[in-house]
Amino acid sequence: MHVFLQRAPLPHPNQLPVEVVERKGRGHPDTLCDAIAEEASLALCRFYLERFGHILHHNVDKVLLAAGRSSPRFGGGVVEEPAAVYIAGRGTDAFGGERVPVAELTVEAARACLTERLHAFDCARHARIECLVRPGSRELTELFARGETPPANDTSLGAGFAPASVLERVVLAVERELTGPATVAVRPAIGEDVKVLGIRRGAVIELTIGCATVDRHLADLAAYLETVEWVGERAREVAREVSGPDVEEVEVTVNAADDRAVGSVYLTVTGTSAEAGDDGQAGRGNRVGGLITPYRAMTMESAAGKNPVSHVGKLYGVVAHRVSQAIVERVPDVESASCLLASRIGRPIDRPRLADVQLGMVAGADPAERRHEVEEILAAELAEVHGLWRKVLAREVPLF
Repeated sequence: MHVFLQRAPLPHPNQLPVEVVERKGRGHPDTLCDAIAEEASLALCRFYLERFGHILHHNVDKVLLAAGRSSPRFGGGVVEEPAAVYIAGRGTDAFGGERVPVAELTVEAARACLTERLHAFDCARHARIECLVRPGSRELTELFARGETPPANDTSLGAGFAPASVLERVVLAVERELTGPATVAVRPAIGEDVKVLGIRRGAVIELTIGCATVDRHLADLAAYLETVEWVGERAREVAREVSGPDVEEVEVTVNAADDRAVGSVYLTVTGTSAEAGDDGQAGRGNRVGGLITPYRAMTMESAAGKNPVSHVGKLYGVVAHRVSQAIVERVPDVESASCLLASRIGRPIDRPRLADVQLGMVAGADPAERRHEVEEILAAELAEVHGLWRKVLAREVPLF
């Protein structure tokens, strides 16, 4: 492995005059597709482990959600046509003479995922799910099973960084607060389809929030407006708690497209725009770590649904974040770090072709003087990549 170590060419986002960060919430159609893809993979992994003692080749990272049709109204509307969910990819459907019920496993995983993520969504009535997963090609299936050290299942890359910026922490915290179980319990009119776009100009943060509301929990426009006002106030409170003295002002706008004069507001039956307003696709939303961060090292690689044993498109994004965090925590004179890992198909997953590490240093410090510590951290994290699948199965790794 070649380790390229350099000084970060740009300052940490906290030091820039402007920054933009986005998060598509747990009920956004794109995030739903990521979640379905990952749950389908986990369901296959569990079956493979229970029946055969090890995970077999699969990648179910292609999920498309086509929104349905609905007629929301205060007091309770109807879904006239369910959303259609299509799960595609590759999966081993037989091993040792035993059939693997790939379609049944993936469809049931999708149903459970939608039910768990959307409190106002009835999967039996509001979604139609179709499995299009087929067996993998012979060469990739054989590659997956080759050798004691898993070879990379693809030519791909992953990127990570640390520490999180103030705006990154704010955007993530606001979405999680608004869609968390505690909030839903006391405010069931708030749907899980919450998107947060954060803009920081100097010491001022501006949050634009799209928040789906659930019609049957709102008697009229006045109830809707009260809910939207509460969302804005709670988002402002969370943002101030997270940002502390680094931010002078927080501005929040909720459901900016509403036309209250004519009663055109963000009202849904199920709490997600997937019922009628917006389609979804895996890989179009949050990156590993849960955010869309254009001011950071990032890739277009989608982690959700890829096999957690040897697909470097999944593993390297996780490892790159772990490497960056460990460097910031343990290497002297380093204020920030980013890491990009690239591999070649067939190469052992613990030996990427390239590791590019960029360090933000304190004034006067030289990245070259920290090469030994950086390489030690890289080696240690890559040595653990073989067991990373266990953390993925335990849902200990934030993938989207």
